[in-house]
Amino acid sequence: MRQRDLAAEQVADLLRTARRSLGLNFAFLSRMDGTTQHLEVVDTPLPSFVLDGLERAQDTSFCQAIRDGRLPAVMPNVKDFPEAMKLPAARMPRIRSFISVPVVLSDGSVYGTFCAGGFTADAKLSDRDEALMSVLAHAAAVIIEPDVHKRRRNAELEERYRPLIEAGGPAVLLQPIIDLATGRRVGAEALSRFPQHWNEPPDESFADAGLIGERDRLEIQALRSAAAHLDRVSGYVAMNVSPATLMTGECQDALSAMPLSRVVLELSEHDPVEDYDALHAVLAPLRARGMRLAIDDVGSGYSSLRHIVVTRPDVIKLDRGIVTGLQGDSVLPVVVRSLVDLAAAVGAVVVAEGVETAGDATTLAALGVHLGQGWHFDRAVIPSELRETYGVMAPV
Repeated sequence: MRQRDLAAEQVADLLRTARRSLGLNFAFLSRMDGTTQHLEVVDTPLPSFVLDGLERAQDTSFCQAIRDGRLPAVMPNVKDFPEAMKLPAARMPRIRSFISVPVVLSDGSVYGTFCAGGFTADAKLSDRDEALMSVLAHAAAVIIEPDVHKRRRNAELEERYRPLIEAGGPAVLLQPIIDLATGRRVGAEALSRFPQHWNEPPDESFADAGLIGERDRLEIQALRSAAAHLDRVSGYVAMNVSPATLMTGECQDALSAMPLSRVVLELSEHDPVEDYDALHAVLAPLRARGMRLAIDDVGSGYSSLRHIVVTRPDVIKLDRGIVTGLQGDSVLPVVVRSLVDLAAAVGAVVVAEGVETAGDATTLAALGVHLGQGWHFDRAVIPSELRETYGVMAPV
């Protein structure tokens, strides 16, 4: 018998209640997918009677005939119903008493059936027993519904992501990173772009990929696409990766193949680090070859300070939440200045994300922020559209 998870064990308890209450030989929960009946959970005291995992053509089952109205939901003696005797279950395993009710989910869709049966006729089996089975079937529906939604969601995600992965992953554009004092472009951040009709930001798309176990592969594809731009642009290219993906051998191999002196690897503040010692062991040889480390989204939460203290990054990237609208605000400059001081203490360069106005760019420069990126300079573009210099107002 297959190992059951908690939900399957709970459904098995309901089936056992049905079987014992009705005095029958077996009970099962089946899933009906339109062509096949899958017996997902089976309860029986008969060790030689194996139904768990059994599949049969849906249109040859008692359950489908009952759903179609060709058979009643309660059959005390299967032999009394010629239509039933034509079906395989009447011959093997020679079912002679049977009761079946639908398992209906909260959206009204029918998942499958909740059934019980015996190998001898049972005159006591009556329509009153259908009510008990319906109550137990409803309880089973409540138990299985979360997993049903998860499976449906995962199937939809698989259908969405498979073509993208097979095509090489998301498109990768470059957003310029500008020296706020001179307007010279010193680098660019590689930003992933997913199909527009998905209508969700890249971080959500990566998170959704994680639900089906494809986040690592998708991030590594994006890294490789970013690396391909290095031959087309000057300066460095900043690339994003989650700590979990970084810990995979495939990611480390991909990074090791790059000209690391031109790579800045960005770790998001939002992603937890489970083991800093392991992270350091992975980063050390890469940084020894010239790769610089950036902590992204600094200022958007609490874990960034620990990231900074433990990893000693080369670059600190200020979150747009403390950058946009900086000019004229009374509090944000204090926050930015404190982070600039922190960066100076660990020897890091400060990059401000989300620079949208010349006034914010000027204020950032006056506060000691070295570099900036945002729509004030340009959106993310293809490599050929990057310029070497951009207009920046001089600090006041």
